[in-house]
Amino acid sequence: MTTQDAKPTVGFIGLGYMGHGMARNILKGGYRLMGLANRRREAMDDLLAHGAAEGRSVQDIAQGCDIVVLCLPGSPEVEAVVAGADGLLAHARPGLVIIDSSTSNPVSTRGLAALAAEKGVTLIDAPLSRTPVEAMAGTLDTMVGADDASYAIVQPVIDCWSGRIVRTGVVGSGHTMKLLNNFLSLGYAALYAEALAIGAKSGVSPETLHKVISGGRMDCGFYQTFMKYVVGKDPQAHKFTLRNAHKDTRYLVSLANEAGIASHMSSAVKNGYATAEGIGRGDDFVPVLADIVRELNGLPKAD
Repeated sequence: MTTQDAKPTVGFIGLGYMGHGMARNILKGGYRLMGLANRRREAMDDLLAHGAAEGRSVQDIAQGCDIVVLCLPGSPEVEAVVAGADGLLAHARPGLVIIDSSTSNPVSTRGLAALAAEKGVTLIDAPLSRTPVEAMAGTLDTMVGADDASYAIVQPVIDCWSGRIVRTGVVGSGHTMKLLNNFLSLGYAALYAEALAIGAKSGVSPETLHKVISGGRMDCGFYQTFMKYVVGKDPQAHKFTLRNAHKDTRYLVSLANEAGIASHMSSAVKNGYATAEGIGRGDDFVPVLADIVRELNGLPKAD
């Protein structure tokens, strides 16, 4: 084991909005960290300034680390990094542990875990809830799918970025729970956007709706984040793109189909995000859905 004070060396692949904060907190936890830069080079530069090392390739990460954390856009990227021709499994030493904190398709996760086991590598899923603000603060919610032995290995590392850890069951169950969690939150976002448009068309302003809902039984943290954009005009209120929302709801519908569940609600929610991405708004953040629904219904963007 490559260690500092008997701690494993941790690799990190996926230094985006969430990954940056998670990696910073791994460093704060006293671990040696080797990161792999992505298109947001500033995240890697910040980590280097705080004592991290930089890997030049997936091979460097696989061969230089004991635990590797992934925080990638989705299953295609995870599959390429783990099982691709030059991926982690092609270079891993037996005993490597991979923590997939991406929002991935559970079917893919279970398949990758089986492939990893054939190489003497452990893959567990530990997807996240909350926002980049909590990632930097080290207070994310983390849903972990792992057996007891694997959990004992990864739990101290996951603790670095988590305010709350919930064990969900075996490998794949964390990603299943994450999709259910995102279905609920993204479903609410679709409801908020449509309610705001109906209200605007009928003479009820976003400010009035917000006054009524805030502090009532339908208030919640996600609602407040969404409305921080709508009435607070904060474009950075919720840094989660409509493209990723479409991806997550697409995975959820696929999971429902595999389970034989009639997906009336999840398909409707997914189609709302598919429309947003289809009209070229995929890079906008989720609260912008309120503007899109207004515009699609012939209403001007709210002042």
